[in-house]
Amino acid sequence: MLKNKTVFVLDAYGLLYQVFHALPPMNSPGGEPVGAVFGIAKDVFKILDDHEPDYLFCAFDLPGPTFRDEIFDKYKANRSEMPEDLRPQIESTRELLDAMGVLPLGVPGFEADDVLSTVAKKVAGLGGRCVIVSSDKDCRQLISPNVELFNLRKQSFYREPELLADWGITPEQVVDFQSLVGDASDNVPGVAKIGPKTATELLKSFGSLDDIYGNIESIAGKKKEYLIAGKENAFLSKNLVRLRDDVPLDVDWKHAEYKGFDSEKLRELFRRFGFKSLLSKIDAQRAGDEAERSPRTDLLTLAEESGDCASKLHPRLFGEPVYHLVDDEKKFEEFFEILSQQKFFSFDSETAPLDARFDATSPRYTVIVGLSFSWNDNEAWYLPFRGPLGADTLNAEKTLEKLRPILEDPNIGKIGQNLKYDIVVLHNAGVRMRGLAFDTMIADYLLHSGEMNHNLDDMAELYLHHQTIKITELIGTGKKQKRMDDIQTDVVADYAGEDALLVWRMYPILKEKLDVDTPLSKLNTEIELPLAEVLAEMEYTGIAVDTVLLKELSNRFSTKLKELETKIYAEAGHDFNVASPKQLAVVLFEELGLRGVKKTKTGQSTDIEVLEELAEEHPLPKLVVEHRQLSKLKGTYVDALPELIHPKTGRIHTSFNQVSTATGRLSSSNPNLQNIPVRSPEGKEIRTAFKPGDGFDRLLSCDYSQIELRVLAHFSGDEKLCEAFRNNEDIHTRVAAEVYGVDPDSVTSDMRRSAKAVNFGVIYGQTAFGLAKQLGIEQSEAQTFIDGYFAKYSGIRQYLESILDDCIQKGYVSTLLGRRRSFRGGVIRPVRRGGLNQAERMAINTVIQGSAADLMKQAMVRMAGKSGAEILTRSNLLLQIHDELVFEVRREDAEKLEALVVREMSLDQPLRVPLVVDSEIAEHWG
Repeated sequence: MLKNKTVFVLDAYGLLYQVFHALPPMNSPGGEPVGAVFGIAKDVFKILDDHEPDYLFCAFDLPGPTFRDEIFDKYKANRSEMPEDLRPQIESTRELLDAMGVLPLGVPGFEADDVLSTVAKKVAGLGGRCVIVSSDKDCRQLISPNVELFNLRKQSFYREPELLADWGITPEQVVDFQSLVGDASDNVPGVAKIGPKTATELLKSFGSLDDIYGNIESIAGKKKEYLIAGKENAFLSKNLVRLRDDVPLDVDWKHAEYKGFDSEKLRELFRRFGFKSLLSKIDAQRAGDEAERSPRTDLLTLAEESGDCASKLHPRLFGEPVYHLVDDEKKFEEFFEILSQQKFFSFDSETAPLDARFDATSPRYTVIVGLSFSWNDNEAWYLPFRGPLGADTLNAEKTLEKLRPILEDPNIGKIGQNLKYDIVVLHNAGVRMRGLAFDTMIADYLLHSGEMNHNLDDMAELYLHHQTIKITELIGTGKKQKRMDDIQTDVVADYAGEDALLVWRMYPILKEKLDVDTPLSKLNTEIELPLAEVLAEMEYTGIAVDTVLLKELSNRFSTKLKELETKIYAEAGHDFNVASPKQLAVVLFEELGLRGVKKTKTGQSTDIEVLEELAEEHPLPKLVVEHRQLSKLKGTYVDALPELIHPKTGRIHTSFNQVSTATGRLSSSNPNLQNIPVRSPEGKEIRTAFKPGDGFDRLLSCDYSQIELRVLAHFSGDEKLCEAFRNNEDIHTRVAAEVYGVDPDSVTSDMRRSAKAVNFGVIYGQTAFGLAKQLGIEQSEAQTFIDGYFAKYSGIRQYLESILDDCIQKGYVSTLLGRRRSFRGGVIRPVRRGGLNQAERMAINTVIQGSAADLMKQAMVRMAGKSGAEILTRSNLLLQIHDELVFEVRREDAEKLEALVVREMSLDQPLRVPLVVDSEIAEHWG
């Protein structure tokens, strides 16, 4: 029946544990841990792609005892509990495998290995080929001409020759080999003091365990003593390690062939888990005719087939889209006449890098290739300004001048995807776009704040079930990548037109979703959309840097790096490549004999956490940490910043990312100015290089004082914490005095440091282990301090618990201004013992840090709305770094601006404790 058929059977738990420990932690948009699920998905796709099995099963261990527990009550007694973040991934993995068409197998009272053994026997008996996907050594006993093992991590098959090379035995001898050697992981005793080498020798001489004991008198010396003493354990072990091949398992082979996966069910799971990178795998499995559809035909099919979003928005058939290429004056006049009648339209820009040095993701460093527009469900227009040699294009300057009244009219609504980018691009060309009405990227971010990406490709898939034309299809990748203006304009017209049209179609879907949630809708219209214009202006303005000082710093850092290398070589006793983890590992663990802290695939880890721990035992790791930190600062900032200076403005223009964090905080990139260490001397020196630009001679820095702790006090209502803030006390000294039971005057620097760590750590779910590591104290001492903290500030603990309890009821947490983050799948536990898990820490942090971010954004928008404040027109807002705003201003205006900014950032005191703003005027950011 199975002749010439291949059956793959997966060891579910074995694979789950492998990928759980191999992959970094990963959470779904709903807060579920999903790293292991992601690994399993990739594993199954790999098997399907590479091996195309005829049958695909997965063996699970089921809850409850097995027959082995009856044989030996200490069986697997040494096993540690399943990791907290792996437990909820078991059911998610079952859902995934079901959607992928992998049939689950499991029988109460038996282990998954027994199921594997039974399937292997059945397949071999029916003439098929059975591949067991497992690295479990117990499965080596199943190897036969029809049964082989497959190691997914090594991508290698394991058969008789590999077994002979490893253990020097045949598959028939595996059970007896393990009966002698035992298995510590399963608490299988084996024969004490009989190791693998001796076991192989005995089996080569006698053949089997029975024959070894049948000829025990012919064995001399200690081996005989060990064998006699361990005979009972040997045969007990044999009963434990021998896999059963008679599990009551009924497989209907006629109907069990692999039939592919359930595309819609799998697509929904991938969205829930946040596996956007795997969505293309689903589409690759579509039937050939569907896979070969053009994007235009695909959109038509969408209207006919979609029962979700699109059919509610548009007529049953909204026609095949038409993308108009407006590449001469006559076409432009016809286009312009229709555009002039529109009060609302979708808009997008296509760009290319200003020159090869710069990244086109930063809009200040780009030139316009063309513009696209859409204002109905079926059409879009593309206006090319640049193209390959010989292409018909419009004159950019003349065309933009004609479009200026429409683009700058605040009463004509513009919708788009990441309109902040388009604002800066147009500003580069002298056009100040006004009238932002809706941004689909921001809307999706507000609706799905836990998602990592909010790009148009993913959103078109989610809301319209449409596969977009990918940018890589146009310009390629790597060294052969082209510029957008190298591509034929009619090809770009399809790509750019699709972008504008999809935004137009998504707009009513997203708007409806926001409108049913009043806080989110208000957050969108009153904070996020206006903020996009503020950030665009900041990106356009940029910040000046002192290149002479940076050159001096580069030389100084180089000298210090050489000094550190000399000290490192002296400690090691020889020169080596300090930047090489492999060479460093040899020095630390082989030559110096330091203890290994954690392993990687290639050996002992030398990451920063390991080095910091080892620094307590030897001076060399501490020196390497200093070297790494200094080298990173030199490469990332000191040497890189001068290369990022815009050739026309003479400034650096970072990008402010509005939708990159789940809490609502802004981030920056190209360069990332939030990672310059503020407290280290080197970080301060780098900040010193940031200065006022031409026409200005002072920088004003204003930052919120301990805003997250003030938010915590506001929400928790803890009277002691609130009282300390109202009295303007040093909060860390006050907490230290309360917990240690001393007068504030008696608080030592170590006491205050402990209080500060807990004050800020409580927002992030600080554990006794983490606090002990941070402060270099015993874990018991850290736990005592945390217990004392919550005893004195009981309102805080009650509030933190209430956040999590409310989240269980609602499925989400929300910030001061109504920003939401979902947590699903039972990741927030009703009973929380032994500290908070990752999702619970994220939930609390979202509320506290997210509310602080709300207040900062509110302040930025509020100042931008002060159009009558002339002082603001004579200054520039340059940076927003966490809780800090940095302006450039003239000396004579500095104090007036300082007073205005401090007043506006105070927001009329919205909290039950004072919102305090610290400010400073200086000649540079340092």
